[in-house]
Amino acid sequence: MRIRRHEIAASETEILEMTEDLDQMHNDHGVPALKTSMAEWHDQIRSRTSKPTTRRTFLLGVGGAVAGAGVLAVVGGTPGLAAAATSASVTPATSGNPEAGLTGDLAVAALAASLENLAIYTYQSAISAATAGKLGTVPPAVVTFAQTALSQHTSHAAAWNSLLTGSGKKAVTVTDPKLTPTVQTAFGKVTNVTELGELALMLENIAAQTYQAEASMLKSKKAIQVASTIAPVEMQHAAILYFVLGMYPGAQTASGTPLAFNPTSMAA
Repeated sequence: MRIRRHEIAASETEILEMTEDLDQMHNDHGVPALKTSMAEWHDQIRSRTSKPTTRRTFLLGVGGAVAGAGVLAVVGGTPGLAAAATSASVTPATSGNPEAGLTGDLAVAALAASLENLAIYTYQSAISAATAGKLGTVPPAVVTFAQTALSQHTSHAAAWNSLLTGSGKKAVTVTDPKLTPTVQTAFGKVTNVTELGELALMLENIAAQTYQAEASMLKSKKAIQVASTIAPVEMQHAAILYFVLGMYPGAQTASGTPLAFNPTSMAA
């Protein structure tokens, strides 16, 4: 199916239903699994560090961060869902290395946090532009989806940073410096809702494929579980965006040919 430029292929009702399902799956399954995996991974790290935090302290940190940022309900397509999520403060970076001084799984955690920060920064900018009328007519359901995706990216960034700070390292509050200029340039060319959807889709595919690639580099089984818990959420975001843009809702080539599974050609 092909659509005319500047139009979306899904109805408001379809977008809201998909967003509600996305949010419910994330809250009912993704958040509990993420909290458990992060706590168990921290246990492994704690046993090897000289300045550990307690498991209870770490659990409270992860639980509060994930629940506070991620558990948002979809209410009738009304903008405002991102009240908690938009409190996240990230800084766009075009230089530096968030992984500096880190090795192994913690370096992967820092990279993941910087990618989640980039998604947060982009969705926040997109929502601001859409609600200010800078992108023409943007259906409220599209804003609702963006707010929900934003809250989930915020919870993922908070989880990675809780692991880093629980291991005695600094939280990553900057965006991925290698990808930020590309995203900023692309965002500067966005003039309508479909172009915005295409930019968001690129980000979600990069995130999903990076998690897919990271899983093979991680050493800890618990770390692999964390990445594997988050990756499907990014793939769900991408699937919805494909559907909204009038395309097959799954990984595909540039020409639209469906692929069997998530490739890694766009991985960070």
